[in-house]
Amino acid sequence: MTRRFEGKVALITGGASGIGAATARRLASEGAKLMLGDIDSEKGRAVAEELGEDGAFMLTDVRQLEQVEALTEAAVERFGRLDIVFNNAGSGLLGQTPDLDPEAWRDLFALDVHSVFYGCRAAIPHLRRVGGGAIVNTASISGLAADPGLATYNAAKGAVVNYTRSLAVDHARDNIRANSVCPGPIETPLLEPVLQMPGVRDRYAELIPMARVGKPEEVAGAVAFLASDDASYITGATIVIDGGVTACTGQPSFTRIVEEAMGSS
Repeated sequence: MTRRFEGKVALITGGASGIGAATARRLASEGAKLMLGDIDSEKGRAVAEELGEDGAFMLTDVRQLEQVEALTEAAVERFGRLDIVFNNAGSGLLGQTPDLDPEAWRDLFALDVHSVFYGCRAAIPHLRRVGGGAIVNTASISGLAADPGLATYNAAKGAVVNYTRSLAVDHARDNIRANSVCPGPIETPLLEPVLQMPGVRDRYAELIPMARVGKPEEVAGAVAFLASDDASYITGATIVIDGGVTACTGQPSFTRIVEEAMGSS
């Protein structure tokens, strides 16, 4: 393993589990010091303790500007600088437009979109101070196309994708790079209740060209790349990590249909 992040400090929201925790472990393995924010204090502290003296945790509700600012200041106070920000916290909401509670719509936008703005707003002055840095925002393939019954999530993640492009354009001269990752179905606590439903994994295996759900570590690898100097000329990009889902038209596999027909004849 290389030491691409030796001397670097990274802040991760939603760092207690899933993609956030996997990314914390990946960056730490390459030399970074980590400040983690999450609403799950038990799991968040456990991840930070796992990282030893290079890890710290702060209970944070990313929907609250003041708490995001406090998390950012705590990172700088603890480690002396800030180089990488991974705005990863988020969730989903099921429901079609006529049935959606407007308050639930606003709350999801606060969690999935406002939090990203808060994190960037708090971090950019510190990134400027050290001569630049990297911002990575978690969007989703659901921000690139629509899913049935996920209007709020689709809209929120689409906002993250385009806001990230704006960040990249506005702050390129500050030597601050901003990119987004768009995971597909990943084995995270957010998706776990769905994956436990009968037949869901089989359905995913049928729809995903790679025939499996992704792992948090596979997203973490992409985040680490974007945060590193290996991606020094990449900004405003949207990296899709979905096993080939968005490469498909959505039509049935004609190859499989023909093979099954020939096998039964």
